[in-house]
Amino acid sequence: MKRLTLICLLLALTFAACAPKAQEPAANALKVSDGKITKTFTVTDLKALAEAQATIKGVTYLGVQLTVLIQAAGIDPTALKAVKAVASDGFAANYEPALFGLKDTIVAYARVGGPLGDDETPFRMVLPAEGGKMNARKLTDIVAIP
Repeated sequence: MKRLTLICLLLALTFAACAPKAQEPAANALKVSDGKITKTFTVTDLKALAEAQATIKGVTYLGVQLTVLIQAAGIDPTALKAVKAVASDGFAANYEPALFGLKDTIVAYARVGGPLGDDETPFRMVLPAEGGKMNARKLTDIVAIP
């Protein structure tokens, strides 16, 4: 009986090792999409775009203007009704053009003088005009709504 149990265990381990592995989501990546176009950005990708700064509650962030990021994904920001920011914890915030079109509405990847805090990484929205309540942390997705 022990021999049969051992053989079954070895077979189960062999099959488990041969099974295809599930695709893990890219860590530290930001997905920008509009339902037709989807593009993924890393911190390095954002650093290659025009740098912008925004300050909220005395902290200055480095990032890229949201409209610049949307354009870099191949989406026309002037044709959008809204933009939705989604965080890894499920928090989501919708921004009207009056908010997402502001020069200081940015997707931050760092703070001036250092990295984002652990509670913010890998990206965070910074909307100084909103005083914090719409500033999604741990940002994973930007959904452009035509």
